[in-house]
Amino acid sequence: MDLTELYHDLILDHGKKPRNFGKCNKFNHDAEGHNPLCGDNIHVYLILDTDKKVKDISFEGSGCAISVASSSIMTEIVKGKSEKQARELLNAFFKMIKEGQEIKKAGLSEDEHIKFSSLAGVGRFPMRVKCATLSWHTLKAALDDEKKPINSEIID
Repeated sequence: MDLTELYHDLILDHGKKPRNFGKCNKFNHDAEGHNPLCGDNIHVYLILDTDKKVKDISFEGSGCAISVASSSIMTEIVKGKSEKQARELLNAFFKMIKEGQEIKKAGLSEDEHIKFSSLAGVGRFPMRVKCATLSWHTLKAALDDEKKPINSEIID
């Protein structure tokens, strides 16, 4: 199996069987996101502990396979990271998708790096970029305590 097939299989698996789906108990940060073009709706919930570590993260919602897979992969990668690391991952994700910048392995396990990188190919499909980035923009809104829902049509 080549790397492209592995990435394709990872996205399909996360799209069909999303991880961390549902509302985590006692969340203290959350945000909603909507992609009107595709109909994706995502609600991200997270628990930041007193040390600013993402103790738990989950999501609810519906959408296309890319949107659901990206949300699922995001929750797996961000869980257990510090808020600072989560924000660095957000920035790295946006650069990877929008600018084709390769992600460095620093701070990620080999498994996390593979999952993260599996979404890189979405950048070649402009119509799918907003699907892949919606949950990441919604995570940023949750970290920033934004209460206004994210609309993918007004974010770049």
